[in-house]
Amino acid sequence: MKKYIRLLTILTIFIALISCDDKIDVDVPEAAPRLVIEASLDWEKGTTGNNQTIKLRTSTPYFNTTLNTSVTGASVKVTNTDSNAVYNFVDQNDGDYTINNFVPVINDSYTLEVIYNGETYTATEQLISVPPIMNPTQSLEGGFDDEVLDVTIFFQDPPNEENFYMLRNQEDTDLFGELETQSDEFSDGNLQDEFFEKDKDDEDPEAEYNPGDTVNIKLYGISERYHNYVTLLVEQYDSGGDPFAATPAEIKGNCINVTNEANYAFGYFRVTEFDQIDYTFQ
Repeated sequence: MKKYIRLLTILTIFIALISCDDKIDVDVPEAAPRLVIEASLDWEKGTTGNNQTIKLRTSTPYFNTTLNTSVTGASVKVTNTDSNAVYNFVDQNDGDYTINNFVPVINDSYTLEVIYNGETYTATEQLISVPPIMNPTQSLEGGFDDEVLDVTIFFQDPPNEENFYMLRNQEDTDLFGELETQSDEFSDGNLQDEFFEKDKDDEDPEAEYNPGDTVNIKLYGISERYHNYVTLLVEQYDSGGDPFAATPAEIKGNCINVTNEANYAFGYFRVTEFDQIDYTFQ
């Protein structure tokens, strides 16, 4: 009897192992491709801001490996609604639409118009100014971990006005940068500071900032609506792998299809001023 039970147990385990190798096909619903608009007109302090690029792509199914999703043949223009100046972007036949005579004006409003496949998409944003980044400082005490290097930047928030900021930091060896958002709701008119550090990894001493590493830090002045949009994106990204996080939801930008509202676009049209520094750790 014991021999029979032992044999039955082995047979059950064997069947279970075999079943683990079976291929399971799961039908994943696929939505029709949508237009993706990456229209970030960013004006760096100290430059003319004349050269700008708007990128048009199409969305793809999650498991699709298609790399070329460029949109060509579209009409792209931006209008300054305060001065009525019109800027027509030139199709580069690779999904990029460029211009070299854009004129950024602080506090003016700009409207984007994209015409693609007989449908018109529009969005409007105001060009928001940004204070300059002050001298950065590095330490072992400014961040969460007093065993790793961090860098802190400072900037003076203008008093008696609502301001929203986006910060982007990227080490020269990183593939992607990290985004943060900030408002002056509780610090209006104060000297602002923000620190950047990387988590320590005992198995990879290069994971944290080390002397000689260079990080690029950008500070953008953004609208409240864009602040809320990016904040939601960052929250969803940071919650990846968290079993207690809320279910991710589709986040819509400000680009509206005025021809067919149901066929909305992904992406966002922003117009910002930014300042940046490259800091090398000592």
